[in-house]
Amino acid sequence: MSGYALGIRLAPWLAIALLSLPVISGLAGVIAPAFGWLPALGGDMLTLAHWQALWQAPGLARMVQLSYTTGLISAALSLTIVALFLGAFMQTRLFTAVRRLLSPLLAVPHAAAAIGLAFLLSPSGLLSRSLSPWLTGWQYPPDILFPGDPHGFALIAGLVIKEIPFLLLMSLAALPQCQANERLHVARALGYGPLTAFLKAVLPGLYPLLRLPVYAVIAFASSTVDVALILGPTTPPPLAVAVLRWLNDPDLAMRFMASAGALLQLLVTLAALASWWLIERLIHWSTTGWLANGRRRSADRLLGGIALGAISVALLLMLSSLLGLTLWSLAAYWPFPQALPQPLTLRNWMDATGGLGDPLSQAAVIGIAATLLSLVLVVGALEAETLNECPTRPWAQLVLYLPLLVPPVAFLFGLVMLQAQFGVKPGLTVVVFSHAVFVLPYVFLSLVESYRRLDPRWARLARSLGASPARVFWRVRLPMLCAPLLTAAAVGFAVSIGQYLPTLLLGAGRVSTITTEAVNLASGGDRRLAAVYALLQLALPALGFALALGLPRLLFRHRSGLLTSA
Repeated sequence: MSGYALGIRLAPWLAIALLSLPVISGLAGVIAPAFGWLPALGGDMLTLAHWQALWQAPGLARMVQLSYTTGLISAALSLTIVALFLGAFMQTRLFTAVRRLLSPLLAVPHAAAAIGLAFLLSPSGLLSRSLSPWLTGWQYPPDILFPGDPHGFALIAGLVIKEIPFLLLMSLAALPQCQANERLHVARALGYGPLTAFLKAVLPGLYPLLRLPVYAVIAFASSTVDVALILGPTTPPPLAVAVLRWLNDPDLAMRFMASAGALLQLLVTLAALASWWLIERLIHWSTTGWLANGRRRSADRLLGGIALGAISVALLLMLSSLLGLTLWSLAAYWPFPQALPQPLTLRNWMDATGGLGDPLSQAAVIGIAATLLSLVLVVGALEAETLNECPTRPWAQLVLYLPLLVPPVAFLFGLVMLQAQFGVKPGLTVVVFSHAVFVLPYVFLSLVESYRRLDPRWARLARSLGASPARVFWRVRLPMLCAPLLTAAAVGFAVSIGQYLPTLLLGAGRVSTITTEAVNLASGGDRRLAAVYALLQLALPALGFALALGLPRLLFRHRSGLLTSA
């Protein structure tokens, strides 16, 4: 058997193993300590004492409530904005412009976006400076707890800003599968308004294809750590942040309670997902009559204006956050309420260069390795699907979303326990594989449509000329998919750069990346240094997307047909 045939045969199973084994073994590794069984720390009998200690933790009910409501509200807002925007502006110039911004917006790591938003909306942030004192009358920063407000409004805002581009990208990939253009044309021909036509004719077929991405958004939002550390409340924090604190407690006995907390976080996320499922059923039952009532318009202009305003605010907040980060990184002296720092200086960047070597190099090495591993497995799995003419089965698609549906703090904590039990040393290798668990789903989602849509006649023509399947793969299929492959690699690299919890837990503090340093600095008092690290965290994914856009044009500058087909 040739190496090509063996690789194609093994790739799907290796991808499934990479996605499922860490999650399953991690959950198994956290269950036993939660009930008292961890011989390495003296736990040699099953007990509920650690659950009792967890119930007595101060503010536990508030932690659970924050995690639960944050997941549901942020997902509901993001999905509503995306659906209204698609309905009101699909097939317009504005829609095309926003579509072009998706890749840059997806390249912004969650932590960098959260740091920028915190610098923008804080009492002494760029927004209050731009309005003071001429409008607000403030000569000093107002005494307002934001970000970090007890209701988690800042946390929800930060999550919505990052979830909108993801759900919009998933919608764009799903629209052709539900024949959106055909349905929309028929509805418009019958006299329906643009938004009503979308909501009645397209959305019922589109949403089933978005269900798993929405569930992934809920799971992430209800259990996020890095964004919650920057934007969320602290007394008490969301449950995932509390679990991380218990894990890092100097008293090793706290790891038993941390295990129980990790399982509780899993239950909270499952409760949020179950609540969303019930909401789905309720909406389906309550809108059945509305879908068939024949009304051609349902406040199209009002809802379209709301969608445009929400998208505009999200983009404006993102761009303003980046502007604030840039100004803080160049600020020498910036007292409130001065609108701009005076003077501007590069000294902050020069002072930061001494400690940037290891975080930057390790982030780049981990990101490149995890992306290459994921890309090889995804291409192998898609090539096997193409050769066998068998699409991905539903259970395999569920496995694909498994790392996104299970709270990372739950199974990563279990992996830490297993890592200690089996004597696996923390280091780059372990962190690379942990990143690949999260990178692979995004690489697959970014590449799958381009791979499936490639005209099969090119391969048939090559085979008719005597080319082997391996030669068709290397000389025909991969060159024609160069641009989508590089785009998927850029998305995977951006996802890896943004990983905080896998690096922190499985690296055991020995592996520092630009993201771990940025999150740590965001909770400190030096905004200038935190801004420098956040911008560098943005620069790495931006470089990846620049290469993804530029390399195909350079490599195939004399073969414009390849760029067109890609």
